[in-house]
Amino acid sequence: MTWLGGLGLALPALVLLTAAAPVLAEARRRPVDARARRQATGDFAELSDGLTYYQWRGPSRGPIVICVHGLTTPSYVWTPLAEALAQKGFRVLTYDLFGRGLSDRPAGPQDSDFFLRQLTELLADQQITSHFTLMGYSMGGAIATAFAARHPAAVNRLVLLAPAGLGHQLSRFFEFCRRVPVLGDGAMLLLGGIAYRSGLDRPQQIATESPEIPARMRGEMGLRGSLRAVLSSQRHMLAESRDDDHRQLYRTGLPMLAVWGEDDAIIPLATLGRLTQLNRTARQVCLPEADHFLPFTHPRQIMAALSDFLSDASL
Repeated sequence: MTWLGGLGLALPALVLLTAAAPVLAEARRRPVDARARRQATGDFAELSDGLTYYQWRGPSRGPIVICVHGLTTPSYVWTPLAEALAQKGFRVLTYDLFGRGLSDRPAGPQDSDFFLRQLTELLADQQITSHFTLMGYSMGGAIATAFAARHPAAVNRLVLLAPAGLGHQLSRFFEFCRRVPVLGDGAMLLLGGIAYRSGLDRPQQIATESPEIPARMRGEMGLRGSLRAVLSSQRHMLAESRDDDHRQLYRTGLPMLAVWGEDDAIIPLATLGRLTQLNRTARQVCLPEADHFLPFTHPRQIMAALSDFLSDASL
């Protein structure tokens, strides 16, 4: 056999191996199954798209605050704020979005309808119909905004922490994965976990009160289905503008607090100005030296703003 003949046999094998590598990498990741859920401290709701993990904190008759987390950080990102709110007498509900944490990883596009269906069904399961504060972080801010715009009579107040939906920045790697079909999917499954973990060094250093949160975040992309969920959300939910929703919320007069990080490289501070254009009645706070991970790096500063907002009887 000539070397050209050998090359002709090797090339198809190399192409096949390259194509199979992302699938093999995903298969090696840990499944979110009964074994993974055994140590859960919360509960599970069976919704139309699968199991949703949730947890309540605080007194049973306290004012309700519902928290929606972001693109990659499951509900434990709320731990410092949820516990602080519970100590102040609020009843706090946190839950894992589909594709994150201990919730199921259903197939299909992760757009606003997908996430609003999960939230609406969870509220129905928990028999919550109205009179609650809705708080969203990052992509969860976009979900909370969309929900409040569709159900203005149900929400008393809206709190947004570094909310998506008004503009955001992706790294070159994640932008490539988002824009390029097939190749982007493969790159995400192969290298997405590495790219994600590389951005956790700074929050690990400054999260002195909750060092376990960035440590847990490092393991998230090692769970089967997580990277696919992140990519689907980038292509769908995060590709949607929430401008019309914010205009609607301004017209309805829903009290809103938005908290931003001065050093946020993901949700740039320019979005503060954009929200002002869309809703000039929104109360806004900018935290010095805070980046995108402010819920667990700056919980005390957020709680100071939250306490004033939630206790303001004039709203």
